[in-house]
Amino acid sequence: MDLQMETVKPMVVAKLRRKFAKVLNIHKLTGGVAPEEEMKKIKYETKNNNNANLSQSFYKLEEEYERSLALEALLAKLFATVSSIKAGYAQLQHSQSPYDAIGIQKADNLVVSELKTLSELKQSFLKKQSDPNPERTLVLAEIQELRSLLKTYEIMGKKLESQYKLKDSEILFLREKLEESTKQNKLTEKRLNQSGQLCNPLDNLHLSALNPTHFITYLHHTVKSTRGFVKIMIEQMKAAGWDISMAADSILPGVLYYKQDHKCFTVEHFVSNVMFEAFHLPYFSKDSRSCRKQSKAEREMFFERFIELRSMKAKDYIKARPKSRFARFCRIKYLQLIHPKMEQAFFGHLHLRNQISAGEFPETSLLCSGFLEMAKRVWLLHCLGFSFESEAEIFRVPNGCRFSEVYMRSVAEEAFFPVTETSTESEPRVAFTVVPGFRIGKTSIQCEVYLSLS
Repeated sequence: MDLQMETVKPMVVAKLRRKFAKVLNIHKLTGGVAPEEEMKKIKYETKNNNNANLSQSFYKLEEEYERSLALEALLAKLFATVSSIKAGYAQLQHSQSPYDAIGIQKADNLVVSELKTLSELKQSFLKKQSDPNPERTLVLAEIQELRSLLKTYEIMGKKLESQYKLKDSEILFLREKLEESTKQNKLTEKRLNQSGQLCNPLDNLHLSALNPTHFITYLHHTVKSTRGFVKIMIEQMKAAGWDISMAADSILPGVLYYKQDHKCFTVEHFVSNVMFEAFHLPYFSKDSRSCRKQSKAEREMFFERFIELRSMKAKDYIKARPKSRFARFCRIKYLQLIHPKMEQAFFGHLHLRNQISAGEFPETSLLCSGFLEMAKRVWLLHCLGFSFESEAEIFRVPNGCRFSEVYMRSVAEEAFFPVTETSTESEPRVAFTVVPGFRIGKTSIQCEVYLSLS
């Protein structure tokens, strides 16, 4: 029984194995994993499909590149043609002066030919005719454009060279005229010197020969230096962002100006008032008294100081004599003229003011240099005025008074224009004195005034 059972077990196991193997084979054929031959077939078909897609993509890229290259070639040829037209036009202009018939004909032919090329390019673009060899066209277009630019520059160089030669000849002609005029001026100057008509009244000046003409001459120098300083001062105000109109109105409110530029006269009025204050007192000192009759020794002393300072620079004189009356005058007048707020606005600090208060005038400051030149002129005029036997008297006319040609001179010609219908007065009146006037004995020197209808 046991032997029979042992014999049956291997047979049953073998039968089960065969049945399992059969079932597995059927599963593979129907819905399971494909056999090797089927897998190879699928892989081959997939590969062929991918190759076809890649080929199609490369073909499209190649087409796009060719279209882009063709368009680039067209644009390069277009710019090269335009450059050739410009070169032809430049040649045409250059050949007209001096006249060159052959050059004009060549330039005209070139322009016409390139215009035809432009027309052909337009037609090719509209008809979508592609260039069969765009790479070659690109290179040739670049060469053509460079040649055209080189030709244009050569023509410009020739034109500049001809202009240079023309200017050189003009300079030579003007130099000859200048030399001729210089010789003529020297000859005239020599003749006038011999006749005594061209002598500077301040040269070789002596106290015994002093007269009001010398004072008038030096007054002109003083006014010129004052206006130079006013100009520097206004430029500094503009640079600091100050409103010149508001500054003028704060000095003299209610003045009617004929022009906005005339407000600079108000600044000059302010500067002159400060600089000429106490002019009638010896050394501008309020502690001294002015006498009608100066002694001869006092007049000689003032005249000697005039001669001494006239030949020196103001800064050198102050450096050599920091405690002199002139140095004190400069310090006081600067501190009166330039307000701390103004200096702070001009320079952003008060270093210059502190240096001047300590007796030092910096050489690097344009404002300081202009002030010293003006102060020197005013001081010298003062010394010259006190050198006369009856010293110069200073005067200003009151605001609102009538104009008199005997004592006044207007700084603005517009004041004598015809009166308009809107004017409330029949004639202009003095708005303010710009430059004071002087009297020396029986001689009156006119003051300069600004006239207004207000």
